[in-house]
Amino acid sequence: MQAALNGARGAGDGGTVPLSPADLAESALAAVAAGAGEVLVHPRTPCGRESLSPRVVGPLLTELRGAGVRVPLSVPAGVAAEPDPAGRLERVRSWTVLPDRAVVPFADPGARELGRALLERGVAVDAVVPLGGGAGTEPLARFLAWSPPAHGRVRLVVELAEDDPALVAGLRWLPPVPVVLYGREDAAWPVLRLAARCGAGVRIGVAEVLVLPDGRSARSNAELVSAAVELWRSARTTAGIR
Repeated sequence: MQAALNGARGAGDGGTVPLSPADLAESALAAVAAGAGEVLVHPRTPCGRESLSPRVVGPLLTELRGAGVRVPLSVPAGVAAEPDPAGRLERVRSWTVLPDRAVVPFADPGARELGRALLERGVAVDAVVPLGGGAGTEPLARFLAWSPPAHGRVRLVVELAEDDPALVAGLRWLPPVPVVLYGREDAAWPVLRLAARCGAGVRIGVAEVLVLPDGRSARSNAELVSAAVELWRSARTTAGIR
């Protein structure tokens, strides 16, 4: 289970969203204690803009690891942080402190080249493909056409617009890579249940949803992770999966 700590959220989304490196480190530690096995964090400049700059990414990763976060750390490498494909390549090649994984949206231009550059640096890749909700087939086609140099360090992360088993069934013929399923907002909890029944990895956190399965506002990433662990176990038990 991956805890997505902040995402595109900001101060306007309330106190649940950790903002400073110190707050993100505290949130990461609490999420791991609640059951998360990985942490995804969006590095931001002091003014709140997402960034791939080594002067932003490095200090944040150092803060998290220095605070005692020992699970794999992921950062996104998409257009929100750097709109230009060549600029994204330049940024990741200049990193002085490396994350364990990087999220590469395959809806972005230059995704295959970026993924290859990350793998060459020793950073595992989460290839994000949206499915359903009018997402179209181009991101998935880009992923299928990709021939990474280290297939074993690639994971397919599917953003589902709804908890449609037919969408997941269509993934069975894809390359044999690990799969993570997640949804946003209203789709977050239904997709998590679906992922549990399918045996896929899951992602949860205030980056994706601000409310608990019963509709109450979540107070923290740790509370979301704790609810996700309980829901995941319940869904697997109901499906007869140990």
